[in-house]
Amino acid sequence: FGGLLDLKVFCELRPGLIGWAVLNFAMAQKQHMKHGSVSMSMALVAISQGLYVWDALYAERAILSTMDITTDGFGYMLAFGDIAWVPFIYSLQARYLVDHDPHMSTGPLCAIMAIQVIGYYIFRSANSEKDCFRRDPTNSSVAHLKSLQTKRGTRLLTSGWWGMARKINYTG
Repeated sequence: FGGLLDLKVFCELRPGLIGWAVLNFAMAQKQHMKHGSVSMSMALVAISQGLYVWDALYAERAILSTMDITTDGFGYMLAFGDIAWVPFIYSLQARYLVDHDPHMSTGPLCAIMAIQVIGYYIFRSANSEKDCFRRDPTNSSVAHLKSLQTKRGTRLLTSGWWGMARKINYTG
């Protein structure tokens, strides 16, 4: 809009992700109202998914090098996904926990948290590596990585996180 607002970038991050976090915390409040407390499972879901939302907003600059922004057109599918699908589908875990909490003990919750921390580290490392490489392939933190030239004329990472697994950033 007149160079002031990129609607595609705005919709990619703001309404859906923030809505997701708000709905998760609303579900935690609902669980508290129904049962008198918020379970550890609910707290883990709300906090870990809230961390993901915070990370996306904190590292917003990196969104500019993603396929959603660089390649995909902005139309009904992307707008619907960002504004409706993300907040209302991604928050279903918290909605389920309102009435069906498994009352997990500390051991399994700690194991889940450890797996999430490892996954988050891989996710953030892979995304940071990809973003840095796309912005400046000569940067000292990614200059040592191997790549190949594509038919489009771009370079594709073949070592580092991206050499180990295609689109590893989506596994976190």
